[in-house]
Amino acid sequence: MHHVSDDNPRLCVALAHTAATEALGAALAPVLAPGLVIWLSGDLGAGKTTLTRGLLRALGHTGSVKSPTYTLIEVYTLSRISLYHFDFYRFAHADEFLEAGLDEYFGSDGACLVEWADKALPHVTPADIEIRLQVRGQARQAELFGRSARGRECLKHVVPPQ
Repeated sequence: MHHVSDDNPRLCVALAHTAATEALGAALAPVLAPGLVIWLSGDLGAGKTTLTRGLLRALGHTGSVKSPTYTLIEVYTLSRISLYHFDFYRFAHADEFLEAGLDEYFGSDGACLVEWADKALPHVTPADIEIRLQVRGQARQAELFGRSARGRECLKHVVPPQ
């Protein structure tokens, strides 16, 4: 794990196993705030749902966590914050984002976690934090980027798993 610089923080985290991916998700819980937008990118099976599960568990969610591939959105109302988990993988065109009325969730009282955000461009709200997950042999790697002033400030407070 390392920070590139304080001006443009980037975290690189090696994720040796599923538990490490969940732990990285849990490390994001303390910085989650209303209106924060996090984009999750990575191939199918790279760990996006696993990271989300870790985040939700750290926020106190005890139920199941599944990718909203078919429902577009899963809403989690937690004691501290609401989390809106989106998956735009099945979009045939970006306008489906507007047609589904999903823009109303952004800038609201909850934090937004977005998978396959590129399929909703240019309509989806830009990321404060972008997390890129990659499979590296038997392990995974995550790169976290601050994409806004708010996102950069949040990343300074993330304590990734060792």
